[in-house]
Amino acid sequence: MREIVFDTETTGLEANGGDRITELGCVEVIDCIPTGKTFHAYINPERSTPQEVVEITGLTDDFLADKPVFAEVAQDFIDFVGDAVMVAHNAPFDRGFINMEMVRLGKQPYAEDRFKDTARIARAMFPGSYVSLDALCKRFDISLETREKHGALIDSLLLAEVYLELTGGRTRALDLAGKAETSGGKVEFPVRPVRSRELSGRVNETERAAHAAFIDEMGEDALWKQLKALN
Repeated sequence: MREIVFDTETTGLEANGGDRITELGCVEVIDCIPTGKTFHAYINPERSTPQEVVEITGLTDDFLADKPVFAEVAQDFIDFVGDAVMVAHNAPFDRGFINMEMVRLGKQPYAEDRFKDTARIARAMFPGSYVSLDALCKRFDISLETREKHGALIDSLLLAEVYLELTGGRTRALDLAGKAETSGGKVEFPVRPVRSRELSGRVNETERAAHAAFIDEMGEDALWKQLKALN
């Protein structure tokens, strides 16, 4: 199943209060495994960003001034997502900002059932534990070395790894027969077809004689003689 793990950076917390998206990052996963395909854009929010937010994201007004506005990247984002399920950490927050931007452009907002919330999944798995992205990365031993600031693409890549762990994706990835849903979590190997002809032997008569002599030296209790008797 194709899904899009994504994250947004914004000027603030209020999607319906004038805040806008400043960065958008997406990672394609199929059956919970990242494919290597990504989408990323810095976005001019057409307004100033509070200093306390700049300290978190590192995205200053000067940096964003020459970046495209959301309307210029919207279709690329829509095309990349396609009909996939959208996965985010605290999905209601990101859904609110994506849909706010869609409505501003007169486009259809994404339905709630298109989204999965990894924070909600984590809270169900680890009740009473911290379920921030940082906390989950530490729990699953996922390196945070590349994360000096919050960044939409970096966080999406980290979240894709977390999502894989939350859904047991590494176990399913071992299913070589593609029967993860019916094999009960066991690794199943595909049946190999019978060879059309037997392989020719590579042991010559001299080697056979040398091997027989070696076994004789070991006496009547030699394992090879017992196996031969059983056959």
